[in-house]
Amino acid sequence: MAKDYYAVLGISRDATEKEIKQAYRRLARKYHPDVNPGDKTAEAKFKEINEAYEVLSDPAKREKYDRFGEHWQYAENLGGTGWKAGTDSGGVFTTIHFDDIGSVLDEVLNSIAFGRTFRSTRRTGELEYPVEITLEEAYHGAKRVIEVWDELPCQACGGRGALRYGTLGQRCQTCGGSGSVKKPRRLEVKIPPGVRDGSRVRIAGQGYLNPDGSRGDLYLLVRILPHQLFQRKGDDLYVEVAVPLLTAVLGGEVEVPTPKGKVMLKIPPETQNGRVFRLSGQGMPHLGNSSYGDMFAKVKVVLPTNLSERERQLFEQLRALRSG
Repeated sequence: MAKDYYAVLGISRDATEKEIKQAYRRLARKYHPDVNPGDKTAEAKFKEINEAYEVLSDPAKREKYDRFGEHWQYAENLGGTGWKAGTDSGGVFTTIHFDDIGSVLDEVLNSIAFGRTFRSTRRTGELEYPVEITLEEAYHGAKRVIEVWDELPCQACGGRGALRYGTLGQRCQTCGGSGSVKKPRRLEVKIPPGVRDGSRVRIAGQGYLNPDGSRGDLYLLVRILPHQLFQRKGDDLYVEVAVPLLTAVLGGEVEVPTPKGKVMLKIPPETQNGRVFRLSGQGMPHLGNSSYGDMFAKVKVVLPTNLSERERQLFEQLRALRSG
């Protein structure tokens, strides 16, 4: 059964470029081998998603796919060869006329000899790869070993998608007619401190191979996992800090967690519940420089529990004093 690339990505045939990219990113995160280690079904699905995205994200390939369906590559391979189609005088039978079958075959063989292929390739070689990191990794920076897939010319058919002269037009079984094969490549990549959720981190020269042998760039699509303590807004961090009742009333110090360790916050007397303190420079690092955002600590006054009889009497005396 022929693959429907639109169905693979779960999009309509009139989907925009933005919708195609969004669908690809969502599915790539779900089925990526790093997220599903050892799952062959997910690995196969991931390859299928990449294959569909490769075609639909390229306007030229997509146009041919929309016109010719699963045979779009054959239509591309046979373009411009000088073959003509028409009808006979009766209008019943379709006939194919060859201007010069010898020149056609010469053109095909010359293309092989001079290393040209008939398949459309990426013009920029750009490759996107989703990466999930923790907030602490976004603060300190991180490393990841990732596996990307290079698209290389098929050696069996010379990148044409079809076998040689003796069987011209027969689909290559090695590459399935695509003219290319995929080969895994492992990379260690660095994620700089200060990246934000949704950042695109550029790794120069580690993308797909271009037709001229150069490589495009790899872009890491960063997703920062939710944190149990901190909420991030830009480069500032927000945290809720528990303050005992007596400390809020009489003043004192409390510990405030930060990504690089705990710091002490001075609580002035009569601090109200919900008050926010600003800790300058205790937020996230600014990407690309040595400055930092701020930490905003919101006070949550904690009432005492399991009062002793003496403690209860003292609170009663305080109430009487305050109400008198």
